Amino acid sequence: MGSDVVHDIIGVGFGPSNLALSIAVEEHNAGLTAADPRLEALFLERQPRFGWHRGMLIDDATMQVSFLKDLVTLRNPTSDYSFLCFLHERGRLIDFLNQKTLFPLRVEFHEYFEWAAARVAHLVAYGSEVTGVVPVRDGDGHVACFDVTSRDAAGTGPSVTRRARNISVAAGLEPHVPPGLELGDRVWHNSRLIPRAAELAAAGEPVRRIVVLGAGQSAAEAVDYLHRTFPDAEVCSVFTKYGYTPADDSPFANRIFDPEAVDVYFSAPSEVKQSLLDYHRSTNYSVVDMELIESLYATAYRQKVAGRERLRFLNISRIRDVEPGAGGLDVTVEYLPTGERQVLEADVLVLATGYRPRDLTALLGEAAKLCLRTDGDAVRVGRDHRVETVPEVSAGIYLQGATEHSHGLTSTLLSTVAVRAEEIHRSVLAGHGAG
Repeated sequence: MGSDVVHDIIGVGFGPSNLALSIAVEEHNAGLTAADPRLEALFLERQPRFGWHRGMLIDDATMQVSFLKDLVTLRNPTSDYSFLCFLHERGRLIDFLNQKTLFPLRVEFHEYFEWAAARVAHLVAYGSEVTGVVPVRDGDGHVACFDVTSRDAAGTGPSVTRRARNISVAAGLEPHVPPGLELGDRVWHNSRLIPRAAELAAAGEPVRRIVVLGAGQSAAEAVDYLHRTFPDAEVCSVFTKYGYTPADDSPFANRIFDPEAVDVYFSAPSEVKQSLLDYHRSTNYSVVDMELIESLYATAYRQKVAGRERLRFLNISRIRDVEPGAGGLDVTVEYLPTGERQVLEADVLVLATGYRPRDLTALLGEAAKLCLRTDGDAVRVGRDHRVETVPEVSAGIYLQGATEHSHGLTSTLLSTVAVRAEEIHRSVLAGHGAG
Protein backbone atom coordinates (compact mmCIF):
# COMPACT_ATOMS: atom_id res chain seq x y z
CA MET A 1 0.00 0.00 0.00
CA GLY A 2 1.16 3.56 -0.68
CA SER A 3 -0.16 4.72 2.73
CA ASP A 4 -2.58 3.75 5.49
CA VAL A 5 -5.08 6.40 4.37
CA VAL A 6 -8.39 5.14 2.99
CA HIS A 7 -9.45 7.83 0.58
CA ASP A 8 -13.08 8.77 0.15
CA ILE A 9 -12.38 9.50 -3.52
CA ILE A 10 -9.55 8.60 -5.83
CA GLY A 11 -9.80 10.26 -9.22
CA VAL A 12 -8.50 8.50 -12.30
CA GLY A 13 -7.34 11.26 -14.63
CA PHE A 14 -7.15 14.97 -13.95
CA GLY A 15 -8.72 16.88 -16.80
CA PRO A 16 -11.42 19.55 -16.34
CA SER A 17 -14.00 17.09 -14.94
CA ASN A 18 -11.94 15.77 -12.04
CA LEU A 19 -10.42 19.22 -11.58
CA ALA A 20 -13.95 20.53 -10.97
CA LEU A 21 -14.55 17.68 -8.52
CA SER A 22 -11.29 18.39 -6.69
CA ILE A 23 -12.38 22.01 -6.21
CA ALA A 24 -15.76 20.86 -4.87
CA VAL A 25 -13.91 18.66 -2.38
CA GLU A 26 -11.51 21.45 -1.44
CA GLU A 27 -14.33 23.93 -0.86
CA HIS A 28 -16.24 21.32 1.13
CA ASN A 29 -13.27 20.71 3.42
CA ALA A 30 -12.60 24.43 3.79
CA GLY A 31 -16.16 25.09 4.97
CA LEU A 32 -16.65 22.14 7.29
CA THR A 33 -19.14 22.31 10.13
CA ALA A 34 -19.30 19.92 13.04
CA ALA A 35 -21.87 17.83 11.20
CA ASP A 36 -19.87 17.52 7.99
CA PRO A 37 -17.42 14.70 7.32
CA ARG A 38 -14.05 15.63 5.89
CA LEU A 39 -13.38 14.13 2.47
CA GLU A 40 -9.99 12.58 1.77
CA ALA A 41 -9.35 12.78 -1.95
CA LEU A 42 -6.49 12.16 -4.34
CA PHE A 43 -6.38 12.45 -8.12
CA LEU A 44 -3.98 10.44 -10.28
CA GLU A 45 -2.84 11.92 -13.60
CA ARG A 46 -0.40 10.29 -16.00
CA GLN A 47 0.73 13.58 -17.53
CA PRO A 48 3.61 15.36 -15.75
CA ARG A 49 1.47 18.50 -15.35
CA PHE A 50 -2.03 19.69 -16.11
CA GLY A 51 -2.85 19.81 -19.80
CA TRP A 52 -6.07 19.94 -21.80
CA HIS A 53 -5.97 19.57 -25.60
CA ARG A 54 -2.63 21.37 -25.72
CA GLY A 55 -2.09 20.30 -29.32
CA MET A 56 -5.05 22.42 -30.45
CA LEU A 57 -4.36 25.62 -28.48
CA ILE A 58 -4.33 27.75 -31.62
CA ASP A 59 -3.58 31.35 -30.70
CA ASP A 60 -6.82 32.88 -32.00
CA ALA A 61 -9.22 29.95 -31.41
CA THR A 62 -12.04 30.69 -29.00
CA MET A 63 -14.07 28.52 -26.67
CA GLN A 64 -17.43 27.23 -27.87
CA VAL A 65 -19.03 27.46 -24.43
CA SER A 66 -19.63 30.51 -22.27
CA PHE A 67 -17.00 31.42 -19.67
CA LEU A 68 -19.83 31.16 -17.11
CA LYS A 69 -19.73 27.39 -17.70
CA ASP A 70 -16.38 27.25 -15.98
CA LEU A 71 -15.27 24.86 -13.24
CA VAL A 72 -17.49 26.27 -10.49
CA THR A 73 -19.96 29.02 -11.38
CA LEU A 74 -23.04 26.87 -12.10
CA ARG A 75 -22.39 25.06 -8.80
CA ASN A 76 -21.29 27.98 -6.65
CA PRO A 77 -21.44 31.47 -8.22
CA THR A 78 -19.55 32.92 -5.24
CA SER A 79 -16.55 30.59 -5.61
CA ASP A 80 -13.14 32.20 -5.86
CA TYR A 81 -12.15 29.48 -8.35
CA SER A 82 -14.23 31.09 -11.09
CA PHE A 83 -12.94 32.37 -14.43
CA LEU A 84 -13.80 35.91 -13.35
CA CYS A 85 -11.70 35.54 -10.19
CA PHE A 86 -8.86 34.25 -12.35
CA LEU A 87 -9.14 37.31 -14.61
CA HIS A 88 -9.21 39.61 -11.60
CA GLU A 89 -6.07 38.03 -10.16
CA ARG A 90 -4.33 38.31 -13.55
CA GLY A 91 -5.34 41.98 -13.89
CA ARG A 92 -7.37 41.41 -17.05
CA LEU A 93 -10.97 41.56 -15.84
CA ILE A 94 -11.81 44.99 -17.27
CA ASP A 95 -9.97 44.27 -20.51
CA PHE A 96 -11.94 41.05 -20.95
CA LEU A 97 -15.27 42.75 -20.24
CA ASN A 98 -14.50 45.41 -22.83
CA GLN A 99 -14.46 42.71 -25.50
CA LYS A 100 -18.20 42.14 -24.91
CA THR A 101 -17.92 38.39 -25.46
CA LEU A 102 -18.95 35.25 -23.60
CA PHE A 103 -16.31 33.17 -25.37
CA PRO A 104 -12.70 33.57 -24.23
CA LEU A 105 -9.65 32.48 -26.17
CA ARG A 106 -8.98 28.78 -25.80
CA VAL A 107 -5.42 29.61 -24.76
CA GLU A 108 -6.72 31.84 -21.98
CA PHE A 109 -9.24 29.27 -20.74
CA HIS A 110 -6.43 26.72 -20.58
CA GLU A 111 -4.45 29.23 -18.53
CA TYR A 112 -7.47 29.43 -16.21
CA PHE A 113 -7.52 25.64 -15.85
CA GLU A 114 -3.80 25.65 -15.03
CA TRP A 115 -4.35 28.39 -12.44
CA ALA A 116 -7.12 26.39 -10.76
CA ALA A 117 -5.14 23.14 -10.93
CA ALA A 118 -2.16 24.80 -9.25
CA ARG A 119 -4.37 25.78 -6.30
CA VAL A 120 -5.37 22.15 -5.67
CA ALA A 121 -2.01 20.62 -6.57
CA HIS A 122 -1.80 19.05 -3.09
CA LEU A 123 -4.67 16.76 -4.13
CA VAL A 124 -2.96 15.51 -7.30
CA ALA A 125 -0.23 12.97 -8.03
CA TYR A 126 1.06 13.83 -11.50
CA GLY A 127 3.08 11.34 -13.52
CA SER A 128 0.93 8.52 -12.08
CA GLU A 129 -0.63 6.11 -14.57
CA VAL A 130 -3.37 3.87 -13.18
CA THR A 131 -2.70 0.23 -14.05
CA GLY A 132 -5.37 -1.57 -12.08
CA VAL A 133 -8.45 -1.29 -9.88
CA VAL A 134 -9.00 -4.32 -7.64
CA PRO A 135 -12.06 -4.89 -5.42
CA VAL A 136 -11.25 -5.38 -1.74
CA ARG A 137 -13.50 -8.15 -0.36
CA ASP A 138 -14.21 -8.87 3.27
CA GLY A 139 -14.90 -12.33 4.68
CA ASP A 140 -18.47 -12.22 3.38
CA GLY A 141 -17.43 -11.21 -0.12
CA HIS A 142 -18.66 -7.64 0.35
CA VAL A 143 -16.75 -4.91 -1.51
CA ALA A 144 -16.51 -1.62 0.38
CA CYS A 145 -13.24 -0.38 -1.14
CA PHE A 146 -11.01 -0.62 -4.17
CA ASP A 147 -7.24 -0.86 -4.32
CA VAL A 148 -6.03 1.49 -7.06
CA THR A 149 -2.56 0.71 -8.37
CA SER A 150 -0.53 3.22 -10.32
CA ARG A 151 2.98 3.37 -11.69
CA ASP A 152 5.34 6.15 -12.60
CA ALA A 153 4.28 7.18 -16.11
CA ALA A 154 7.95 7.69 -16.97
CA GLY A 155 8.58 4.00 -16.37
CA THR A 156 10.78 4.43 -13.32
CA GLY A 157 10.07 3.61 -9.70
CA PRO A 158 7.86 0.97 -8.09
CA SER A 159 4.09 0.68 -8.36
CA VAL A 160 1.98 2.28 -5.65
CA THR A 161 -1.34 0.97 -4.37
CA ARG A 162 -3.86 3.21 -2.62
CA ARG A 163 -7.24 2.30 -1.14
CA ALA A 164 -10.47 4.18 -1.86
CA ARG A 165 -14.12 3.94 -0.97
CA ASN A 166 -15.03 5.57 -4.28
CA ILE A 167 -13.29 6.23 -7.58
CA SER A 168 -14.09 8.94 -10.10
CA VAL A 169 -13.09 7.90 -13.59
CA ALA A 170 -12.37 10.83 -15.92
CA ALA A 171 -9.77 9.32 -18.20
CA GLY A 172 -10.89 11.46 -21.14
CA LEU A 173 -11.08 10.48 -24.77
CA GLU A 174 -8.51 8.99 -27.10
CA PRO A 175 -7.90 10.00 -30.73
CA HIS A 176 -9.90 8.02 -33.29
CA VAL A 177 -7.86 6.74 -36.22
CA PRO A 178 -9.95 5.35 -39.12
CA PRO A 179 -9.39 1.69 -40.03
CA GLY A 180 -6.53 1.14 -42.44
CA LEU A 181 -4.58 4.22 -41.32
CA GLU A 182 -1.71 4.45 -38.85
CA LEU A 183 -0.22 7.48 -37.16
CA GLY A 184 3.39 8.27 -38.01
CA ASP A 185 5.82 10.98 -39.03
CA ARG A 186 3.59 12.02 -41.94
CA VAL A 187 0.17 10.97 -40.64
CA TRP A 188 -0.94 13.00 -37.62
CA HIS A 189 -4.05 13.20 -35.50
CA ASN A 190 -5.12 16.81 -35.03
CA SER A 191 -4.76 16.42 -31.25
CA ARG A 192 -1.02 16.91 -31.89
CA LEU A 193 -1.45 19.58 -34.54
CA ILE A 194 0.59 22.45 -33.07
CA PRO A 195 3.70 20.51 -31.95
CA ARG A 196 3.79 18.45 -35.14
CA ALA A 197 3.39 21.54 -37.32
CA ALA A 198 6.21 23.21 -35.38
CA GLU A 199 8.45 20.20 -36.01
CA LEU A 200 7.61 20.29 -39.70
CA ALA A 201 8.37 24.00 -39.96
CA ALA A 202 11.63 23.59 -38.02
CA ALA A 203 12.82 20.86 -40.40
CA GLY A 204 13.32 23.56 -43.02
CA GLU A 205 12.14 21.43 -45.93
CA PRO A 206 9.63 22.87 -48.41
CA VAL A 207 6.02 21.89 -47.69
CA ARG A 208 4.06 21.50 -50.91
CA ARG A 209 0.73 20.00 -49.90
CA ILE A 210 -1.10 19.04 -46.70
CA VAL A 211 -4.30 16.99 -46.69
CA VAL A 212 -6.80 17.29 -43.83
CA LEU A 213 -9.49 14.65 -43.36
CA GLY A 214 -12.64 15.65 -41.46
CA ALA A 215 -15.59 18.05 -41.46
CA GLY A 216 -15.91 19.24 -37.86
CA GLN A 217 -14.66 22.27 -35.94
CA SER A 218 -11.22 20.75 -35.35
CA ALA A 219 -10.85 19.94 -39.04
CA ALA A 220 -11.77 23.46 -40.12
CA GLU A 221 -9.45 24.96 -37.49
CA ALA A 222 -6.63 22.69 -38.68
CA VAL A 223 -7.18 23.73 -42.29
CA ASP A 224 -7.13 27.40 -41.36
CA TYR A 225 -4.09 27.05 -39.08
CA LEU A 226 -2.02 25.05 -41.58
CA HIS A 227 -2.96 27.41 -44.42
CA ARG A 228 -1.64 30.35 -42.38
CA THR A 229 1.40 28.52 -40.99
CA PHE A 230 2.71 27.23 -44.33
CA PRO A 231 2.15 30.11 -46.77
CA ASP A 232 3.61 28.26 -49.77
CA ALA A 233 1.70 25.01 -49.26
CA GLU A 234 -1.57 23.85 -50.77
CA VAL A 235 -4.02 22.71 -48.08
CA CYS A 236 -6.68 20.23 -49.19
CA SER A 237 -9.71 19.58 -47.00
CA VAL A 238 -11.38 16.21 -47.67
CA PHE A 239 -14.84 15.37 -46.33
CA THR A 240 -17.92 13.38 -47.35
CA LYS A 241 -20.36 16.28 -46.96
CA TYR A 242 -21.16 18.86 -49.63
CA GLY A 243 -19.85 21.56 -47.33
CA TYR A 244 -19.15 22.32 -43.69
CA THR A 245 -22.29 22.23 -41.54
CA PRO A 246 -22.82 25.26 -39.27
CA ALA A 247 -23.01 24.57 -35.55
CA ASP A 248 -26.46 25.13 -34.09
CA ASP A 249 -25.83 27.46 -31.17
CA SER A 250 -29.28 29.02 -31.15
CA PRO A 251 -30.82 29.67 -27.72
CA PHE A 252 -33.46 26.94 -27.84
CA ALA A 253 -31.08 24.30 -29.15
CA ASN A 254 -28.54 25.23 -26.50
CA ARG A 255 -31.02 24.21 -23.84
CA ILE A 256 -29.96 20.62 -24.58
CA PHE A 257 -26.89 21.49 -22.48
CA ASP A 258 -28.86 22.78 -19.48
CA PRO A 259 -28.49 20.78 -16.24
CA GLU A 260 -32.24 20.18 -16.29
CA ALA A 261 -31.92 18.62 -19.76
CA VAL A 262 -29.83 15.87 -18.21
CA ASP A 263 -32.78 14.97 -15.95
CA VAL A 264 -35.12 14.86 -18.94
CA TYR A 265 -32.74 12.77 -21.01
CA PHE A 266 -31.91 10.35 -18.21
CA SER A 267 -35.56 9.51 -17.51
CA ALA A 268 -36.63 9.28 -21.17
CA PRO A 269 -37.29 5.97 -22.97
CA SER A 270 -34.42 4.68 -25.11
CA GLU A 271 -36.12 5.63 -28.38
CA VAL A 272 -36.58 9.22 -27.15
CA LYS A 273 -32.94 9.36 -26.08
CA GLN A 274 -31.88 8.34 -29.58
CA SER A 275 -34.20 10.90 -31.15
CA LEU A 276 -32.73 13.68 -29.01
CA LEU A 277 -29.20 12.67 -29.98
CA ASP A 278 -30.15 12.57 -33.65
CA TYR A 279 -31.99 15.89 -33.58
CA HIS A 280 -29.27 17.79 -31.75
CA ARG A 281 -26.04 16.32 -33.07
CA SER A 282 -25.60 19.60 -34.96
CA THR A 283 -24.91 21.33 -31.65
CA ASN A 284 -21.67 19.40 -31.22
CA TYR A 285 -20.71 16.74 -33.79
CA SER A 286 -19.18 17.39 -37.24
CA VAL A 287 -20.19 21.04 -37.19
CA VAL A 288 -18.24 24.29 -37.52
CA ASP A 289 -18.72 27.82 -36.20
CA MET A 290 -20.33 29.96 -38.90
CA GLU A 291 -17.68 32.67 -38.58
CA LEU A 292 -14.92 30.20 -39.45
CA ILE A 293 -16.91 28.76 -42.36
CA GLU A 294 -17.38 32.22 -43.83
CA SER A 295 -13.71 33.09 -43.31
CA LEU A 296 -12.50 29.94 -45.09
CA TYR A 297 -14.91 30.48 -47.98
CA ALA A 298 -13.86 34.11 -48.35
CA THR A 299 -10.20 33.08 -48.41
CA ALA A 300 -10.82 30.43 -51.06
CA TYR A 301 -12.77 32.92 -53.18
CA ARG A 302 -10.05 35.57 -52.97
CA GLN A 303 -7.53 33.01 -54.13
CA LYS A 304 -9.75 32.03 -57.06
CA VAL A 305 -9.96 35.68 -58.12
CA ALA A 306 -6.18 36.01 -57.82
CA GLY A 307 -5.62 32.84 -59.83
CA ARG A 308 -3.66 30.99 -57.14
CA GLU A 309 -5.86 28.50 -55.35
CA ARG A 310 -3.91 27.30 -52.35
CA LEU A 311 -6.96 26.34 -50.30
CA ARG A 312 -8.94 23.45 -51.80
CA PHE A 313 -12.09 21.72 -50.60
CA LEU A 314 -12.62 18.19 -51.90
CA ASN A 315 -16.22 17.64 -50.90
CA ILE A 316 -18.39 14.52 -51.23
CA SER A 317 -15.11 12.62 -51.17
CA ARG A 318 -13.28 10.11 -49.06
CA ILE A 319 -9.75 8.84 -48.74
CA ARG A 320 -9.44 5.37 -50.22
CA ASP A 321 -5.75 4.67 -49.82
CA VAL A 322 -2.57 6.12 -48.33
CA GLU A 323 0.81 4.86 -49.50
CA PRO A 324 4.39 6.07 -49.13
CA GLY A 325 5.33 8.24 -52.08
CA ALA A 326 8.47 9.66 -53.63
CA GLY A 327 8.33 12.83 -51.57
CA GLY A 328 6.00 11.85 -48.77
CA LEU A 329 2.57 10.28 -49.18
CA ASP A 330 0.34 9.30 -52.08
CA VAL A 331 -3.21 9.93 -50.88
CA THR A 332 -5.94 8.46 -53.08
CA VAL A 333 -9.17 10.48 -52.89
CA GLU A 334 -12.44 9.21 -54.39
CA TYR A 335 -15.18 11.57 -55.54
CA LEU A 336 -18.24 9.67 -54.36
CA PRO A 337 -20.87 10.72 -56.94
CA THR A 338 -18.82 9.35 -59.85
CA GLY A 339 -16.27 7.04 -58.24
CA GLU A 340 -13.47 9.02 -59.94
CA ARG A 341 -10.18 8.82 -58.07
CA GLN A 342 -7.20 11.13 -57.93
CA VAL A 343 -3.86 10.69 -56.21
CA LEU A 344 -2.60 13.65 -54.19
CA GLU A 345 1.11 13.81 -53.50
CA ALA A 346 1.20 15.14 -49.95
CA ASP A 347 3.82 15.91 -47.35
CA VAL A 348 1.40 15.30 -44.47
CA LEU A 349 -2.05 13.84 -43.82
CA VAL A 350 -3.87 15.26 -40.78
CA LEU A 351 -6.69 13.17 -39.31
CA ALA A 352 -9.30 15.45 -37.75
CA THR A 353 -11.43 12.38 -37.17
CA GLY A 354 -12.54 12.92 -33.62
CA TYR A 355 -12.20 10.95 -30.43
CA ARG A 356 -13.72 7.95 -28.72
CA PRO A 357 -14.12 6.98 -25.06
CA ARG A 358 -11.31 4.99 -23.53
CA ASP A 359 -12.00 1.32 -22.89
CA LEU A 360 -13.50 1.19 -19.40
CA THR A 361 -12.93 -2.56 -19.11
CA ALA A 362 -9.21 -2.21 -19.77
CA LEU A 363 -8.95 0.71 -17.36
CA LEU A 364 -10.86 -0.82 -14.45
CA GLY A 365 -9.61 -4.36 -14.92
CA GLU A 366 -11.10 -6.70 -12.32
CA ALA A 367 -13.46 -4.01 -11.02
CA ALA A 368 -15.14 -3.80 -14.45
CA LYS A 369 -16.62 -7.26 -13.85
CA LEU A 370 -18.72 -5.81 -11.05
CA CYS A 371 -20.47 -3.30 -13.32
CA LEU A 372 -23.95 -3.99 -14.63
CA ARG A 373 -24.62 -3.43 -18.32
CA THR A 374 -27.59 -2.66 -20.54
CA ASP A 375 -28.85 -4.96 -23.28
CA GLY A 376 -26.67 -2.95 -25.65
CA ASP A 377 -23.60 -3.70 -23.49
CA ALA A 378 -23.27 -0.13 -22.23
CA VAL A 379 -22.44 0.37 -18.57
CA ARG A 380 -25.52 1.14 -16.49
CA VAL A 381 -25.14 4.46 -14.70
CA GLY A 382 -27.34 6.14 -12.12
CA ARG A 383 -28.46 9.75 -12.28
CA ASP A 384 -25.70 10.64 -9.80
CA HIS A 385 -23.13 9.28 -12.31
CA ARG A 386 -22.48 6.23 -10.13
CA VAL A 387 -22.12 2.96 -12.00
CA GLU A 388 -24.70 0.35 -11.08
CA THR A 389 -22.93 -2.70 -9.69
CA VAL A 390 -23.70 -6.19 -8.42
CA PRO A 391 -25.40 -6.23 -4.99
CA GLU A 392 -22.34 -7.11 -2.92
CA VAL A 393 -20.61 -3.84 -3.86
CA SER A 394 -21.07 -0.68 -1.79
CA ALA A 395 -17.90 1.03 -3.04
CA GLY A 396 -18.65 3.61 -5.72
CA ILE A 397 -17.46 3.91 -9.29
CA TYR A 398 -18.37 7.30 -10.76
CA LEU A 399 -18.04 8.08 -14.45
CA GLN A 400 -17.24 11.55 -15.75
CA GLY A 401 -17.64 11.21 -19.50
CA ALA A 402 -18.48 8.07 -21.50
CA THR A 403 -22.11 8.41 -20.37
CA GLU A 404 -23.73 9.90 -23.45
CA HIS A 405 -26.02 6.87 -23.62
CA SER A 406 -27.43 7.66 -20.17
CA HIS A 407 -26.87 11.40 -19.60
CA GLY A 408 -26.91 12.93 -23.08
CA LEU A 409 -24.72 15.22 -25.14
CA THR A 410 -23.13 17.00 -22.17
CA SER A 411 -21.32 13.81 -21.14
CA THR A 412 -18.02 14.74 -22.79
CA LEU A 413 -18.44 18.52 -22.86
CA LEU A 414 -17.55 21.34 -20.46
CA SER A 415 -21.13 22.60 -20.20
CA THR A 416 -22.05 20.83 -16.96
CA VAL A 417 -18.70 19.93 -15.33
CA ALA A 418 -19.44 22.14 -12.32
CA VAL A 419 -22.92 20.73 -11.79
CA ARG A 420 -21.75 17.14 -12.30
CA ALA A 421 -18.97 17.65 -9.75
CA GLU A 422 -21.54 18.76 -7.20
CA GLU A 423 -23.80 15.78 -7.97
CA ILE A 424 -20.93 13.35 -7.40
CA HIS A 425 -19.83 15.23 -4.30
CA ARG A 426 -23.33 15.02 -2.83
CA SER A 427 -23.66 11.35 -3.76
CA VAL A 428 -20.46 10.50 -1.94
CA LEU A 429 -21.62 12.43 1.12
CA ALA A 430 -25.06 10.81 0.99
CA GLY A 431 -23.77 7.42 1.98
CA HIS A 432 -21.37 5.89 -0.49
CA GLY A 433 -18.51 5.75 1.96
CA ALA A 434 -17.61 9.21 3.21
CA GLY A 435 -16.05 9.62 6.61
